[in-house]
Amino acid sequence: MTESKAVIIDRHPGRSTQTIGIARELGTDPDLIHEPSVGVVGTKGDSQCYMGVMAKVDAIHGSLKSRIGSGAGQLKLRLVQPEYTIATSDGIRNGTREMRYSLIGREVTHDALCEHLSATGLRGTIAVVACDKPPVGTLAALLEHNQPAIIMSDGPIHPGTDPNTGEKLDIVSAYQVAGNPDAEFRHHIACHACPGYGSCGGMFTYNTMQTFIGVVGMQPLHMVAPPSDDPRRLKEFPDQLVDYLAQMIAKDLKPRDIVVRDSIRNAVIVAMAVGGSTNVTLHAPEIARAAGFADFWKEVMTPAEFNHLSQYVVPVLTDARPYGKYSMVDIDQVGGVQVIVRELLEAGLLNGDVMTCTGETLAQQVKRLGTKAVDGTVIYPVAKPYKPTGGLRVLGGNLSPEFSAILKLAGVEGGLENNLFRGKARVFEGEQALLDALDKTPERFQNNDMIIVRYEGPSGAPGMPEMLDPTSRITTLCRERGIVVALMTDARFSGGSVGLVIGHVGPEAALGGPIALVQDGDEIVADLNKNELNCTELSDPAVFRQRKAAWDKVVADNGGIHPNCGDADTRLLHRARLTAVPATRGGGLHPNREVWVRQPRDAKPSGFVPTNKHRPETKKAF
Repeated sequence: MTESKAVIIDRHPGRSTQTIGIARELGTDPDLIHEPSVGVVGTKGDSQCYMGVMAKVDAIHGSLKSRIGSGAGQLKLRLVQPEYTIATSDGIRNGTREMRYSLIGREVTHDALCEHLSATGLRGTIAVVACDKPPVGTLAALLEHNQPAIIMSDGPIHPGTDPNTGEKLDIVSAYQVAGNPDAEFRHHIACHACPGYGSCGGMFTYNTMQTFIGVVGMQPLHMVAPPSDDPRRLKEFPDQLVDYLAQMIAKDLKPRDIVVRDSIRNAVIVAMAVGGSTNVTLHAPEIARAAGFADFWKEVMTPAEFNHLSQYVVPVLTDARPYGKYSMVDIDQVGGVQVIVRELLEAGLLNGDVMTCTGETLAQQVKRLGTKAVDGTVIYPVAKPYKPTGGLRVLGGNLSPEFSAILKLAGVEGGLENNLFRGKARVFEGEQALLDALDKTPERFQNNDMIIVRYEGPSGAPGMPEMLDPTSRITTLCRERGIVVALMTDARFSGGSVGLVIGHVGPEAALGGPIALVQDGDEIVADLNKNELNCTELSDPAVFRQRKAAWDKVVADNGGIHPNCGDADTRLLHRARLTAVPATRGGGLHPNREVWVRQPRDAKPSGFVPTNKHRPETKKAF
């Protein structure tokens, strides 16, 4: 495979003059400007998630600077100044039209780092990442640049506490009281839900993906779980990161040596085992693509294998929010993410021979860390898990012919009798229409309704917003009334969403997928025995053809775009409208909707088959 190049500053005086000036201002040796470059990057945005990033970047930059030089044991490299990317805040923007920029923010982070890594030509990079989407964009950019690099999580926030009840709170708690009639109570929860700084503390998307990045090998496992304000992140981890990076440079160990087919599979299995966010099925294909594997669901793990593992092999080990009790800081206190990895390794579920950024295999890293056994309260053993089946399931059927639909089974609180939900469609043309109904006429929702929110997919919204606001209100409504109201959408969900919610339904409505053809009152069946999502009426070919013809006419009469699609009224949104690929391919932005892969490679099976020694009857190779 042709490698990306590290850019070397030549002796041209015009190109040397600013690098000499930078070296002097940074306090490094100007004689090193013709050596390969090394530096730190960070992610920033309008959120508490990012408030600790700069301090970590500065600490790592300081550690790097202390190691730069021409003497014995020093790094003979050119130091560049820290750079930052920008993203929106999921927590603040959920339930608004600005939420359309969240997933697009992953692409913006990727593009910004592509600009920096490629134009500056870094030979070594340390990245500090926060919130949900920027870490994935960062990892994708590092994989495409493919020079030695390492990631550190900025860290989760501590849970809040209700001073009146002692109940632990987080941002999901605040969203779940949005429909409460007591304005003073709503404000009370808002004031106490998120004290301090750091990214969402439950097993939401941030911690799902940080765990993923650690298990896939690009972040030291012991750096995933500590909270953002943990002193180790400023006093111990920076020097360790520089040591790891120096070792990677010396060994020429690159991201694509680490992120291989089996390491991605490991990370997906751990995401199941922690009851992680549905967004992992959106981000894993993007990470695989950046690693050189064009189609995750064909080359890395098929839907059939994904469901087999989640249904029969991989249990949920963590009693974690939003479906459980504890936060990532609690996981840290009982030994960290490495405890989960150790338990899964010992059960036979993970390939421990894959390489990691510490220069060790996954199994070697877990052993060196002196990893504890599970505590049995926050993290459960595989033999007696918190929940017997994995937290995620992908669905086929006539509403999801490409197996795009995703359900977080770990978060379902009711409604699946004998693994079957049968309900009546309640169609909403966009998220705002649903929010208006939940605000003004919540009594209209009845037991076994299946709410359908459409035209909110990657192209339709555009931007594929997540729907923490409506799902949280529905959760509260269901708990208060003792009913089950399900929701399916061509958009996506926050990792904090719970309930019978099915996202990523595709092809999306804007592209004429079957979800666009459902009508109020249709019967919707979610069958977890067959892993299918079906509309009974659309099973009739004549009905399907009639409704599709009517839909096609509306689109043709409106100039080729369905009128229920959102406005693409900025350059970024317009770009998403025209270039967004389906969720099954990562939901990213690619010219002509053709997924682009830099330096594709074969996803060669290693021969390792994930097994659960406590369930030998479930062993199956795909």
